[in-house]
Amino acid sequence: MFGIVHKLGWFFRQEWKRYTIAVICLLLTGVCEIIPPMLIGRSIDEIAMGTITWQSLTETLLLIAAIAIFAYIVNYVGIVRLFAGSHLVERMLRSRFLRQLLRMTPSFYERNRTGDLMARATNDLHAVSMTAGFGVLTFIDSTLWMGTVLITMCTFISWKLTLASILPLPVLAILVNIYGNWIHRRFTAAQDAFGRMNDDVLETVSGIRVIRAFVQEKSAMQRFAKITQDVLDKNLSVVRIEALFDPTVKILVGASYLIGLCYGAYLVYHSEMTIGTLVTFNVYLGFLIWPMFAIGEMINIMQRGNASMDRVNETLAAKEDVQDAVDPVEVEVPERIEFRSVTFRYPSSKADNLVDISFTIERGQTIGIVGRTGSGKSTLLKQLLREYPLGEGSITISGVPIEQIPFDQLKRWFGYVPQQQFLFSKPLRDNILFANRGASEEQLEQALELSALKKDMKFLPQGLDTLVGEKGVALSGGQKQRASIARALVAEPEILILDDALSAVDARTEAEIIANIRRVRRGKTTLIATHRMSAVAHADLILVLDEGRIVERGTHDELMALGGWYKIQYERQQLEGTMIEADQDVIEVGHKRIPVGQDMIQTGPNRSDSGSSMNEAGKNSMQVSPDRPQSDRNITRSDHESR
Repeated sequence: MFGIVHKLGWFFRQEWKRYTIAVICLLLTGVCEIIPPMLIGRSIDEIAMGTITWQSLTETLLLIAAIAIFAYIVNYVGIVRLFAGSHLVERMLRSRFLRQLLRMTPSFYERNRTGDLMARATNDLHAVSMTAGFGVLTFIDSTLWMGTVLITMCTFISWKLTLASILPLPVLAILVNIYGNWIHRRFTAAQDAFGRMNDDVLETVSGIRVIRAFVQEKSAMQRFAKITQDVLDKNLSVVRIEALFDPTVKILVGASYLIGLCYGAYLVYHSEMTIGTLVTFNVYLGFLIWPMFAIGEMINIMQRGNASMDRVNETLAAKEDVQDAVDPVEVEVPERIEFRSVTFRYPSSKADNLVDISFTIERGQTIGIVGRTGSGKSTLLKQLLREYPLGEGSITISGVPIEQIPFDQLKRWFGYVPQQQFLFSKPLRDNILFANRGASEEQLEQALELSALKKDMKFLPQGLDTLVGEKGVALSGGQKQRASIARALVAEPEILILDDALSAVDARTEAEIIANIRRVRRGKTTLIATHRMSAVAHADLILVLDEGRIVERGTHDELMALGGWYKIQYERQQLEGTMIEADQDVIEVGHKRIPVGQDMIQTGPNRSDSGSSMNEAGKNSMQVSPDRPQSDRNITRSDHESR
């Protein structure tokens, strides 16, 4: 039960002054509360003997009033100090909890549900806070205050009557200890169930569009009903045990009163005690009612706090899979990045996800990484980002092993745009400036221009000050991707990593962004993982991955000459782009775009005016500036699908 006191020992040692003042104030309050019953008992005896005077009665009443005022002030100070400490420990633990979450790598979040982590950061920390506040108060009341009252009863009233009256206390102690163990187990299960419910709510909110699209609202409600029923059942099992405390305490307190009244009457009858003393004893016995109840409350709160602290400590004790450098080596500029025979396997995987990966990137080069889905493109980039522990082989930057480079320095080099873009529920401006809060307006404008997002500003109701909603729900997929690219570019990183970051934009916008990046990032390194061959055709080196292995490598021309997977995919995508253009009544021949259809083959003066007008409209609608790059003119299937 008192394990929670040991687990929070660091906090009590740190705040010992606060708790010392609180305990002293509460003890003074207890002493002050003991004096009035004595004064009342003395006055009753004086009345019985006929010796009381108005002066003595007035003095007694004034003394009781002064004691009450003093006790009120001291008790106020003690309670404020005590409960301020409970809020302080909750704040400190919550900050420590968040720092721990920020240190954790992706594998930690694969093992822990988001809803359960939220439950630990809210309900569990509140339960711990209750232990440091109300729990300490009940501990003082059920031990120090009870001890003070008992000592007073034994010393100033009758030790025989006191011992007889507290005979039920050992039974109470045994029962509440049993109840406390039951509560610990059941409360832990209830908190786990609450975490699962949180997780289901988060998934439902995040996937609401999918749920509605597939008409699964009833199924979601049924699943949630089962989860909430489980939460209800487990909380009711806790309540059933908590409900045993009050009747148990009331029965045993009633037994103490009965013993005290019967034995006290016997002592008065045999002139071993006066009536005033018996009244004082009954008042003191009444003082013991709350401490007896406090025992039950203390066990309940301590066990809840103990169970919650175990859950919180489980998270706080988690070790990072990727440790920062013990003996860091400073690297000024990432001149060369070299992978040497890198083999890696995810902790949950049964097979290697990267096998014998070796290549070199010189500063200023652009590297393209292509391959079918699941071939290891993102995994390769995550090794560079150090999201997972390194496998076999080595990764060096400027000749220094990557594990010896400090995290802070390593991360500052990167501008990362992941596959799944995440935008905060803030204005678009804040999302873009997230990577460089000190960026100027010129830098912001340049990032918007480079990411081809500037032209969308006129469609947003408040421009850059538009709230994007949770996870960027107010923006389209292409806008979210371009906002993420702008966020990476505004930081002007040494190494830009685009992990399939152009999948939601059309081919023309993709070509514009790639051209902009090539123009402004001369001398800086860029890695592009993509399914579109056109996005990496300009790269200095293209790696083709399959099942975690490099199966082809070279420039675009070299891979086309090789005639392997890259060439097949490139030609297929070009053909698909041509077919889509044909669907749009236009086909590209050489450097010209010619409308397709019945009117296209009608030549000479016999062609109808309507056909001529249609052809002219087709030409005008698809007109491309002659100085636009060739890649801008090819519209792929992804372009068609994104529309």
